[in-house]
Amino acid sequence: MEILDNIPVSLEVSQVLEKMNMRKSNDSIKRDIQEMLDAVLPAAKPKALYTVGYIDKKGEDYVEIGKVRLTSRLLRDNLDKVERVFPYITTCGLEADAIKAPGDEFMKTFYLDQIKEMVLEVAMKYLEDYLEERYQLGQISDMEPGSLESWPIDQQKQLFSLFGDVEGMIGVKLSERFLMTPLKSVSGIYFPTEIKFASCQLCTKKRCPSRRAAYSPEMARKYGDQQPQPKV
Repeated sequence: MEILDNIPVSLEVSQVLEKMNMRKSNDSIKRDIQEMLDAVLPAAKPKALYTVGYIDKKGEDYVEIGKVRLTSRLLRDNLDKVERVFPYITTCGLEADAIKAPGDEFMKTFYLDQIKEMVLEVAMKYLEDYLEERYQLGQISDMEPGSLESWPIDQQKQLFSLFGDVEGMIGVKLSERFLMTPLKSVSGIYFPTEIKFASCQLCTKKRCPSRRAAYSPEMARKYGDQQPQPKV
């Protein structure tokens, strides 16, 4: 088990605008975004926690890692030829999460939310690159509980049990409804794969700000009824 807590973060106004798909902006918008960047970046300490796990048992719709059973036919299918996996939890960090926009300024609150999301994305990319290099994995993919109906969010409890005191190690707490605090946190499993997989490829939800891959009809056909119902 290892904690990565020295993750560099460097963001520019132009990157925030691009994330929000704002092709047009004025000086006032740019000043507000810069103000939020100036508030977050000096304090931000994103973190990643991961462990190396080995699959002890595979059933029809589950895998067991260190005697912890993770139930999902899609996960089981993706790990069919995999023996070693990398469960992980990443977060923007309590430090960035504690930053609030001044007063009740709605737009600054929105910009701040986007920036915290980007800090989380930096942590996720850092962890992915770190795993690929340290363990010479080649291409890796990941799955996250709750991102698809085929691996429900209540599986967060089992995933967290692989780590022990997650809150004490990186400040991430799991609620009774299996939601994480800080909100800008992600948990899942990385695994080596010949064909890149992302849960987003099976999701037809439109206008998702967290989408990391385009919907793939080919992947949807491959996994059949394991994709979620269309959302608007």
